[in-house]
Amino acid sequence: MWPCRLDAAVARSAGVSVGRARRLLAGGGVELNGHTAGARDKGRRVTGADRVVVQTDNECVVPEPQRPLRELARGQGWVAVEKPAGVAVHPLVSGETGTVLNAAVARYPQLADQVGREGPLRTGVVHRLDVDTSGVLLLALTPDAWDRLRDAFASHRVIKTYYALVAGTPAPTGRADLHLAVTRHRPARVSVVAQGRAGARATGLAWRVREQRRDLARIEVTLETGFLHQIRVACAHLGFPVMGDRVYGPQRTSSAPRHMLHAARVTAEGMTIDCPEPPDFLATWSDS
Repeated sequence: MWPCRLDAAVARSAGVSVGRARRLLAGGGVELNGHTAGARDKGRRVTGADRVVVQTDNECVVPEPQRPLRELARGQGWVAVEKPAGVAVHPLVSGETGTVLNAAVARYPQLADQVGREGPLRTGVVHRLDVDTSGVLLLALTPDAWDRLRDAFASHRVIKTYYALVAGTPAPTGRADLHLAVTRHRPARVSVVAQGRAGARATGLAWRVREQRRDLARIEVTLETGFLHQIRVACAHLGFPVMGDRVYGPQRTSSAPRHMLHAARVTAEGMTIDCPEPPDFLATWSDS
């Protein structure tokens, strides 16, 4: 991770997008070595010796007890919940509603104590899923669990398995070792780039075909790294884009209601949490 840009350091440590990190910088919500950092500091190089503190306020997450939330498993100081497709993980602005975190704060009172803690930005969300990706999401309920899980993710001790529906005929098994970089913001776009390019990060994943039907396949993907849109970009680059992916896939008129990517399984701290494929995922495969 180190050295890296300040905006990237804020995003990674806080579990938010780079865009959100830059808004926090612009709003005076980030301290670097005891001094308030601003928007002009976003590209500043920082190392592990620097002290980065991100601050927010408890009012940014409005509890929504009426919003359904399915618990999948519970560990020491954390829970795993099902994130539906089309639902954001957390608010991007104060007062925003309709996210998983809004429902979680209402259901788990101890989580409210995490939101707004002095840096890093402790929302309890220890990893991210795209808005249209469904599946397992881990939430830390205590500071100790936050630190343990964030360290486990950073050290690649958490195993993340995804299911995807893709267009094409991938090899029965394979892997993709690519250098990726964010090449556009708002909306975000990630590209395969040359090693050594500014912002490039080495990524790795492996896949196996679960079922092949003509020029469509159901695949299982195991992530070895975590990077924005990694699976979608890799699949498109290799010639079997995720069905319904309007950003990276050529099938602009796909009948899939969203990109067909599902976080099916997470193994952390000796527990394996499974989340069944949702109805729209199964229906898209059945109707294709």
